[in-house]
Amino acid sequence: MAVTGGVLVLYLIAHMVGNLKIFYGAESFNHYAHWLRTIGEPAVPHRTVLTLVEVVLAVSVILHMWSAISLARRASQARPEKYRSKKKSHAQGYATHTMRYGGVIIALFVIWHLLDMTFLVVNGGGPDATPYERVVEGFDPARWPVTAFYVIALLLVGLHLWHGIWSAFQTLGLRNPRNEKALRALAVTVAALIVVGFLAVPLSVTAGWVS
Repeated sequence: MAVTGGVLVLYLIAHMVGNLKIFYGAESFNHYAHWLRTIGEPAVPHRTVLTLVEVVLAVSVILHMWSAISLARRASQARPEKYRSKKKSHAQGYATHTMRYGGVIIALFVIWHLLDMTFLVVNGGGPDATPYERVVEGFDPARWPVTAFYVIALLLVGLHLWHGIWSAFQTLGLRNPRNEKALRALAVTVAALIVVGFLAVPLSVTAGWVS
């Protein structure tokens, strides 16, 4: 769970940085999108590195979901009865309770995102549109419900990241009484930066700042 989560966090950071290149203009963003498909050329065939990244991501997502289901089953079998104590803690907090349901919504969000920006099934830009044009078309003001769905999904991603990063520190044995506050602040900061970075693009397009 912790290792695959770490892989996904690193990918999210890289993806967010790439997305923000849209603020440099259409030429810069389209060049970046083209570069992703030509990494390693001519040493390796076209799109080889990107395909390998996609395979690693797919495996990481599957293993992450399998880990979540397996841990939930083990926890249920270990203690079929609920605790009588009502005392709240981070482990019993809002982020924890939304991890499972939030994970389902995030999965649906990823599927929509792929259909919209990668496979162009629901994107009005068409196959001939440039990556920049696809983003602008995807978050056009007229499609504000799509943007609203992205906002909700990304807020859930933030909660997922916050709890997941904090739990990973504990799982990997990095947390101790001396660094607990610092690690908790780091988890919140990383989650917030990723959410803000990803929200910047759809909100800017919907608001007309990027067109």
